[in-house]
Amino acid sequence: MAFSDNYDFELLKNEAEKLVVDELGKQLESCPEEICTCNECVVDMAAMALNAVKPLYRFSLLGTLYAAQAVNEQTDYADSIRDAVSNAIEKVRKNPSHD
Repeated sequence: MAFSDNYDFELLKNEAEKLVVDELGKQLESCPEEICTCNECVVDMAAMALNAVKPLYRFSLLGTLYAAQAVNEQTDYADSIRDAVSNAIEKVRKNPSHD
């Protein structure tokens, strides 16, 4: 029996993922049309941005509330999400994952 079979890791979530995806949607709506928005490029943008920000893992509903509070209280974190997404969009724009 594998270790992971003994635990419910489905409950473990990174709240930063939702924040990055939401911010990515906002920024792509206001970007010029020359940025590719195919699935591969958008997912690459999200992955790059997530690799650049501090993760906010949670396991429970209380953890979700804590993460939301941390984002609301830490404008630096919200700024880091915006910057990471902006940088990721620019990198993928210059070097898309496809031909």
